[in-house]
Amino acid sequence: MRTSTILAAATAFAAASSAWPWDKREPAEALRRDAEPKLVERQDATTKTSFNLSFSTTPTDTPESSTADPTNTDNTETLPPLTSTGGDSTATNTDGSTETTGGSSGTGTARQTGTATGTNRRTGTQTTNTAVPSYDPRLPAGGVSMITPNAMSPASYYKIADYITFAWNYTSLSATPSYIDILASCSANQATYTISMNQTFQPTQTILWDTGAYQSNATIPLLTEKYTLIIHDAAKDVTAAPAAGYLGTYSQFTFGMYSPQAYTPLSDFVCATCNGVSTLERQTWAVLLGVVGVTVLSFGWFAGVAGVF
Repeated sequence: MRTSTILAAATAFAAASSAWPWDKREPAEALRRDAEPKLVERQDATTKTSFNLSFSTTPTDTPESSTADPTNTDNTETLPPLTSTGGDSTATNTDGSTETTGGSSGTGTARQTGTATGTNRRTGTQTTNTAVPSYDPRLPAGGVSMITPNAMSPASYYKIADYITFAWNYTSLSATPSYIDILASCSANQATYTISMNQTFQPTQTILWDTGAYQSNATIPLLTEKYTLIIHDAAKDVTAAPAAGYLGTYSQFTFGMYSPQAYTPLSDFVCATCNGVSTLERQTWAVLLGVVGVTVLSFGWFAGVAGVF
């Protein structure tokens, strides 16, 4: 670097340093001035500050919700105590009283008054989601196993006007129903007869059906026909599809019912199929005798031709 370049830079730096507004005082005096605390002139004690804390509000919009105390009929709200600093303070309250305090602090109580108008209404439908548990679809649906009468026994026939007892237990249930409906269905008149409704679930269920009392008040009378016993969950429809672990509609048991007849003495009893031989029987005997006669004649003829006789 050239000597001329260095001299020019030093000259420029000296000129800039001389023009800078350096503090002309001694360094110790400057440090003392910076260390001194900043004092703020205290407000004149004769200065008075007045606060008007009364106001009223009237809302124009209808509030969506209100938490106002129903016992506060004048809609008056009490605010926390007011504190002000610096000089004397004068607080004017809504009740007309004025409080003046001196010094650096002042206290007072402010009250907010106003009239709130509006209608609090909440509309809508509350929906409760109840989760229905599901089970392994490989599990079978719940069923019924008849105890009385035994489903494996011959057909059961009951006289209308007697008591009929049905008893059963349940199989393959993972979820137990609360109530059970028991019905009887007749295919002859496409009618369904109610045996019992909303029976409380029991592991072994028994129901007694008074057919005589039912027949005396029935709008659709019981017929001398076969019936199908129906057992299903009262919370579901009869035609509901069976689900794994839940009771399905049971309709595999059938029974017969008949109407009793008036007593007939034996001397007056007439059997429609007991007097004489029926037409079918006469025809059967005629055919048999004819076949025997033809056989005998044929054998005699062949025997005569052959010289046996």
